[in-house]
Amino acid sequence: MGMTMTQKILASHAGLPEVKAGDLIEAKLDRVLGNDVTTPPAIKVFEDMGAGKVFDKDRVCLVPDHFTPNKDIKSAELTKCMRCFARQQEITNYYELGSKGMGIEHVILPDNGLVFPGDLIIGADSHTCTYGALGAFSTGVGSTDLACAMASGKTWFKVPEAIKVVLTGKPSDLITGKDIILHIIGTIGVDGALYKSLEFFGDGISYLSMESRLTICNMAIECGGKNGIFPVDDITLSYISKTDPERYSAGDYKVYEADPDAEYPEVLEVDLSAIPFTVALPHLPSNTRDASTVGLPIDQVVIGSCTNGRYEDIALAAELFRGRHVAPGIRCIVIPGSQRVYRRALDEGMLAVFDDAGCVISTPTCGPCLGGHMGILAEGERCVSTTNRNFVGRMGHVGSEVILSGVPVAVASAIKGRVAVPTEL
Repeated sequence: MGMTMTQKILASHAGLPEVKAGDLIEAKLDRVLGNDVTTPPAIKVFEDMGAGKVFDKDRVCLVPDHFTPNKDIKSAELTKCMRCFARQQEITNYYELGSKGMGIEHVILPDNGLVFPGDLIIGADSHTCTYGALGAFSTGVGSTDLACAMASGKTWFKVPEAIKVVLTGKPSDLITGKDIILHIIGTIGVDGALYKSLEFFGDGISYLSMESRLTICNMAIECGGKNGIFPVDDITLSYISKTDPERYSAGDYKVYEADPDAEYPEVLEVDLSAIPFTVALPHLPSNTRDASTVGLPIDQVVIGSCTNGRYEDIALAAELFRGRHVAPGIRCIVIPGSQRVYRRALDEGMLAVFDDAGCVISTPTCGPCLGGHMGILAEGERCVSTTNRNFVGRMGHVGSEVILSGVPVAVASAIKGRVAVPTEL
C-alpha cells in the first residue's frame, strides 16, 4: 500500500522506508516552536531534565505573541523567562517586540522563510498545523513534548490516517480560505477529522492563494485534525523563493507527493464555486451559516490573528474600507500579523485608510483571540472576528459571543453594525 504526503514526510524523518496509519515512530525535527504561554513551563521541564543546551540553536524558534505587548506583571514575567532562556541558549530565531521579524508566530515563521516543503515541525501551540500549506508536516504539542524536543531534536508520533479533501471549481469573488475551511468544519464537525491528516487535492487548489491555504491549514485543528497539508505547486514555489531566496536557490527542500495507491478511508468533495460567505455562530466553529442569512447586531469586530492577519488579509480589509466608515457605536480593531505586515501596510497607506474608517490599529499580537487583551468582550457583547475559535468565553466574559468570519464579512459587518456580506456595501 502506498503512502500519503504526511506519511512520506514522517517516514523520511524517522529513517524508515515506509510507515502506515497507527504506527508509533520517533522522528527528527526541522523546527521546534514555542510561545509565551507554552515555553516558560517547557523551560522548567528542560532545566529539571538537566538538558543543558538545546539541540540546535538555529532550529528552535521562540515567539512571545499571546500577551504582548505585555499586558500585566505576569505576562511580563513570562516574556522575561523566554528572553533570558533565548539569550542563554543563543537562540537565533527569537522574535520579540522591536525586532524586525516580530509578530504572531504562525505569520512570521512562513513569511520569514523558516518553513519549506518537506519540513517536519512541531510547536507548543495547536495552530502549528498552519505550515502544511507549504507542503510541510506540522502539528501542535504540549509543553513537556516541547521541552524534550528542544533538548533532543526528536519527538514521537502516532502516524495518522488521512482524509482526502478534493477541491473543485473556482471560488466566487471575495470568497476566501476562511469561508472554505468553515464550510469544511461545518460539514464534518469539530471531531470529524480527529487525529487525522486533511490532505488537499483537486483543480480548485490552483485558485487558492498562499494566504488562503495557510488559513485553511491553520484551522485543520478545529475539526480535530492532526495536520492539514497542500501539495507543492507553482504558487508554493513562488512564495518560498521570496521568503528565503538562498535556501530556495540551493534546493534545500523536498517535495513529497502522495502515492496513487495511498489509503484514504474517507474522501470529502468540496465544490468551491458553491461556497457562500460563511460564518460560524457561537459557540463552535462547526456551527456554520450562510452569512447573508444571519443579520445579528454586533458590538465589535476584530480583523487579524494567525488565521487572518497576513498581508493579503490586511490589504483586502483596506480595499473594502476605503471611502467607508465603521458604523456608529461599533468598535473595529485591526491587527496586522507581523511587524513586516504592519510596515508594509503603513508604507502603502493602508493604516491611514483604517484610521479614516474609524478603526483602532494595534501592534501585532494574538491579544483578543484568546481573551488575552486588546479587545476583551463584556457580558452580553457580540463580536465578529477573523480569529479561529468561538468557544464560550473565548474572547472575554462567558456571557459574550464570538462569530467567526473571513475578512470581507468582518469589514461589511463593521460598516453595517450587524453581520453582513460585502455585496451589501
